[in-house]
Amino acid sequence: MNIHQEVTIQAPAKAVYDLLLDAKGFGEMTGGREAEISSEVGGACSLFGGAISARNVELVPGRRVVQAWRSNDWPEGVHSIVKFDLSEEGGRTRLVFDQAGHPDAATDTLREGWQQMYWQPMNAKLA
Repeated sequence: MNIHQEVTIQAPAKAVYDLLLDAKGFGEMTGGREAEISSEVGGACSLFGGAISARNVELVPGRRVVQAWRSNDWPEGVHSIVKFDLSEEGGRTRLVFDQAGHPDAATDTLREGWQQMYWQPMNAKLA
């Protein structure tokens, strides 16, 4: 089952994009959890102190981040594709998020996790 969420972030699209690819800022947003984030296509990312690993598939500055993304407690070789599409509306960002390819058993946890670990703290940090 795919996950689709649409949220408004109280900041310009460039700020949202930059936060998604800035290890220091991302770590601050997530309560000090260690992050290593490449800002290049093909670059690797380690998030939430290594609990999540990802690789950048597509990067369109200020507009889109696509990653092959996985929780390290998923079976070996299982990756999902996460896509953050950003559009600016009056100084705020409409973020359209999609995730596909994750284990079905993880769907409810992921749905809640995106809200609690990304959208809410992102709004708090950038507002």
